[in-house]
Amino acid sequence: MLLRIALSVALGLTVGLCQAEVYDLPAKGNDLIGHVRHIKTAYEDTFVALARRYNVGYRELELANPGVDPWLPGDGTDLTIPKRYILPDAPRQGIVVNLAEMRLYYYPPSSSQYAGKVFTYPMGIGRQGWGTPLGTTTITHKKAHPAWRPPESIRKEHAAKGDPLPNVVPAGPDNPLGQYAMYLGFPSYLMHGTNKPAGIGMRVSHGCLRLFPEDIAALFSMVEAGTKVTIVNQPYKFGWHDDELYMEAHPPDASGEQKVRSYTPWVKALINATAKHSDLPIDWDRAQTVAGQATGIPILIEKPR
Repeated sequence: MLLRIALSVALGLTVGLCQAEVYDLPAKGNDLIGHVRHIKTAYEDTFVALARRYNVGYRELELANPGVDPWLPGDGTDLTIPKRYILPDAPRQGIVVNLAEMRLYYYPPSSSQYAGKVFTYPMGIGRQGWGTPLGTTTITHKKAHPAWRPPESIRKEHAAKGDPLPNVVPAGPDNPLGQYAMYLGFPSYLMHGTNKPAGIGMRVSHGCLRLFPEDIAALFSMVEAGTKVTIVNQPYKFGWHDDELYMEAHPPDASGEQKVRSYTPWVKALINATAKHSDLPIDWDRAQTVAGQATGIPILIEKPR
């Protein structure tokens, strides 16, 4: 069953409610994948429903559609589905998680039938005070139908709210881990499904990484224990497409990043990205607008040559 799900993903078919995302790796020197979509909403649509239908995060829809009511967008409203991405500045190997955009990228190994592809999925991440650690680790082991043993800190939090938790939450529909879990080398941190898919694309967890049930099922079927996992926090991404430079910005506070007083983080990131292209005609006004709007959509930031 899981293999059929993964095959459906690789063929770009619809899996359950999600339209899974798999792309060819861009040619050497290129960093962009996907395409922005534009739809008209139906009267019953909400961002929660649309996020799962199009396999994007809730906040991704909010950022790409400022001014649109997420609960009552209205019948016939023009809506942008942000499905174009700059690959994170990290080795294209194993799993790469960018906390700032709440998104996961998976690069299958050369031995895989999916070699040369990249899969990407939205995530829910840790809320304020429950951040996910940055760095490199591995998938230590995987488990289908996992039981959840909530840490003492989480049990105390729930008890204080009058919602006590048992020592062990068995597998089933009430288990916050969902149907599949992959355990990280960082102690107590997991990549797992959820019984509350409306929280994907939000800061809702205690530091673990949540995926839509359909996405974790597909990823679980493809990823082996020992797979490298790199977790970064890159609110400002820069990438090349046909020798032109694009910028993609996300709110920098998504993972608790501190403000920089001397000069802004996006300026530093852009300087680093263009260090080997000192003669590149950057449109700094446009770059500043992209950073300020933080729509999560890649925008060309070069002046005409």
